[in-house]
Amino acid sequence: MVLFSASSLPGTPVHRPVRSYVLRQGRITPAQERAIRDHWHRYGIDYQPAALDLQQVFGRPAPKILEIGTGTGENIIAMAARHRDNDYLALEVHRPGVGRLIHQAVAQNLSNIRIICHDAVEVLAHQIGDKTLERILIFFPDPWPKKRHHKRRLLQPDFVVLLRRKLEHHGRLFLATDWQDLAGHMLQTCDSDSGLINLAGRGNYSPRPKWRPLTKFELRGQNLQHRVWDLAYAVNG
Repeated sequence: MVLFSASSLPGTPVHRPVRSYVLRQGRITPAQERAIRDHWHRYGIDYQPAALDLQQVFGRPAPKILEIGTGTGENIIAMAARHRDNDYLALEVHRPGVGRLIHQAVAQNLSNIRIICHDAVEVLAHQIGDKTLERILIFFPDPWPKKRHHKRRLLQPDFVVLLRRKLEHHGRLFLATDWQDLAGHMLQTCDSDSGLINLAGRGNYSPRPKWRPLTKFELRGQNLQHRVWDLAYAVNG
């Protein structure tokens, strides 16, 4: 995620933007490549620095739910299949994950899911209108456990402000992680935003939402006796 940009002043050193992800050249399967090639026109949205009309994109008025960092798409595909009265927008920067998500959406003939393969900060800042989303979901983001990498963590104060702007009146922000240090960071960062209300009470984690699918990633963590911390917030006003 871009957390700051370089100055364009002459003579000013150029800094690389700090991001919450590293683009690795992961192996993409032929099926994933075909899914992107053959079905991007149906499920993909190209990044443009102009606000989308989400009702036009999905062809109907319905609750709009955004998931940031969908990974292989397992979570958002399960929700889209289970709750077909909602519309789901996925943000993912890794091409193999994008291909797998589209492949699964095609296999289940889902019409209520779209994906953007681009940096989330830029998408939220320029492509998603204010007060257009009912929910934003960020589940198991990269914990960046080393202290020198904490600046790469996705949930920074400025980014939380950006998320809040995109949520409707009393919209919801849901978070989850299996890293205790990251959980504390997210709790402190979100609790410090006066525009958000911690639904479990300030300083508290939330019960696991019943609607959140149990993914292979989380199940593997449970088998390793990893605890999961959930957080839930509402826009204040």
